Amino acid sequence: MFDIDHYLAKLGHTGPRPAPTLETLRVLHKRHLMTQPFDNFLNGERGTAIWDGVDIDVDTVYKEVVIGGRGGVCYELNGLFRALLTGLGYEVVVFSAGVRGPDGTYGPEMEHLFNGVRIDGEWYLADVGYSGPSLLEPVRVSPEPQEQYGTGFRVLEGDDGFHYLERRPRGGEWGVVHRFLLRPRRFSEWLDADNPTLDAYARMLAAHVTYIRGRALENGQMTLTGRRLLIVEDGVERVRVLVKKDDYEAVLDDILLRTPASAAA
Repeated sequence: MFDIDHYLAKLGHTGPRPAPTLETLRVLHKRHLMTQPFDNFLNGERGTAIWDGVDIDVDTVYKEVVIGGRGGVCYELNGLFRALLTGLGYEVVVFSAGVRGPDGTYGPEMEHLFNGVRIDGEWYLADVGYSGPSLLEPVRVSPEPQEQYGTGFRVLEGDDGFHYLERRPRGGEWGVVHRFLLRPRRFSEWLDADNPTLDAYARMLAAHVTYIRGRALENGQMTLTGRRLLIVEDGVERVRVLVKKDDYEAVLDDILLRTPASAAA
């Protein structure tokens, strides 16, 4: 079922398979975020078992997401992308992070799963499974600011052993997206290990399910959290609450790349 050439075609690539270069990674990363939306809708059914599928069945998830068109969560989208990159010859590992909340605290360090890609001896963060706002293209693990479509990114190393991914919108201040350990993870750390902190976090999420959908734009991102829509274009952020049902449904169709019901009728 998993088909690298079909996958590349879905991401807009034509011709022979591309070489495993930084430029190829940059292009495929952005196209993935634009064409394969984030959608945690199934978490309502998964309950506290939201990480049980972390070691994805690539064929099944490929059929449902890339072919079937449903959105995915971090480990599904990044798992598919990792399989693609590995097939193209990249060196890819699994990283995990604790996301910074609005109150400044961090979730468990295995809350979010993404990819680390090593090219010419340097690590790059490749994350096509974060709802946003975050990176559109890979970010090098370096304190040097890296601009992407008006938004700045950098990775700082803390005294506590964590690395911190920071983001700065146009005209704004640096803020932490998440913190992570610069070491590969094993799926057994989610599936086999006793992790009371992660289990408690899963119970909290299951008790307060918030649906989040997101997709990249050519020059930014849009993220729908409940009915709160955040749009980033050229580094400028705009927020509005979608009170009317028609407005909400139209945005949802746009993010999830669905044909509106009115057009399909």
